Amino acid sequence: MIFYFSGTGNTRWVAQQIAEAIGEKLLYIPDLIRNEQYEFTLQEEERLGFCFPTHGWQPPRIVRDFISRMKVHKATFCWALTTCGDNMGEAMTILNRDLAKSEGLRSAEGEPLQAETQFSVIMPESYVCLPFMKTDPEDKEHWKIENAKHQIHHIISVIKDRKRGIVELEKGATPRLYSYVIGGYFNAKMITDKKFMVDAEKCISCGKCAKICPVDNIKGTPPEWLHNGRCTCCLACYHYCPTHAINYGSITRKRDQYYFNRRGDQK
Repeated sequence: MIFYFSGTGNTRWVAQQIAEAIGEKLLYIPDLIRNEQYEFTLQEEERLGFCFPTHGWQPPRIVRDFISRMKVHKATFCWALTTCGDNMGEAMTILNRDLAKSEGLRSAEGEPLQAETQFSVIMPESYVCLPFMKTDPEDKEHWKIENAKHQIHHIISVIKDRKRGIVELEKGATPRLYSYVIGGYFNAKMITDKKFMVDAEKCISCGKCAKICPVDNIKGTPPEWLHNGRCTCCLACYHYCPTHAINYGSITRKRDQYYFNRRGDQK
């Protein structure tokens, strides 16, 4: 059983390949939250996996909140994978702390649950809301995806064989600084929908932004953000807009857009 969250499709692509290869169910966390589904029963010998993008060198808030409410008993093998544009800091350490704190998550021995096997997969950059953050050039985007394909084959073999203690993470030069100082501020102060705006002259009222929003935070055409505290700043609304009518303040007006398989050449 694999639980995943994805905004622009990078993590979804990775999680789908793993789920198909190991023959286990893939569950989308926003759908589970909509249905208020938090309790799960693993089949005998079924693995438990978590796949999520790194947001500000931490797991996304939606993933952390979901884990705090989950109930899964007697997990025999738990693994986790995060996608990131460059590095992921201490995101896995934070995830394991959240798993351990959740009273509803226990191993087969009754101990607090831990993701014993961990991976990070570098994927094309999608966060574009800071001065130094941009989407990757097309050649780098292609290079990252090709590298990820080779890495995923290895990851699948490790998970299939239930290899414990495999930790293959790109933490970066100063992971604690990234996750606890910069990332702490980022996730506390910069995850907000208040800066989203729409250019009414460019908007074609297609409603795609509202449909693609994983937390149902957009309504109407032209779109309006609900300011309901759910926004993850995944930027799906920005990247999937077919006319680039949506921006995050003024900083993204001259930035490119990205979502997985936007050119239709990936499998």
